Amino acid sequence: MSRRRETRETVVELSIDIDSPGPIEVKTPVPFLNHMLYTLLFYMRTSATLSATDKLGYDDHHVVEDCAIVLGDALRELLGDRASIARFASVVVPMDDALVLAAVDISGRGEGFVKLDLSRENIGGMSTENVEHFMKTLARRAEVTLHLRQLDGSNVHHIIEAGFKAVGMALYQATRKTEEGVFSTKGML
Repeated sequence: MSRRRETRETVVELSIDIDSPGPIEVKTPVPFLNHMLYTLLFYMRTSATLSATDKLGYDDHHVVEDCAIVLGDALRELLGDRASIARFASVVVPMDDALVLAAVDISGRGEGFVKLDLSRENIGGMSTENVEHFMKTLARRAEVTLHLRQLDGSNVHHIIEAGFKAVGMALYQATRKTEEGVFSTKGML
């Protein structure tokens, strides 16, 4: 699947296959965002190409947000009616001192709940406040309930990276095919 979003602020282009692990290429003007997007897509076991251009150069906010919008919209479309997928998943990822939990429900009710203690303001050109913004935007646009919690750790790079790994792994597990139909006691989402 391919998606493109162009605004007065950014251009974001994505090509993604969530059922086929393969090459991943990420190119944005924000080095740490490149690292985290690559990490997320790798742990989701995708094939993907994602590029972003910042037309105005104010700061990293618009690029981070628009990458989350495009990725979330693509996931929502790829998941369709959400029938015959595992739906729920949770993962705890240790990364040196950091220990982070991600839990997802591919429910059609998108909301992100993020609790990370990020004492640094910036890493590699990315404001750490935009980590929460990315996750919440991704969750809303994908219509996925996402909880991301720091259980331990002090190294901010490790905490954020463990979070992106955990979210990627949880999304991979929750999107795996099953024979269940719509996995809900209601019979529908």
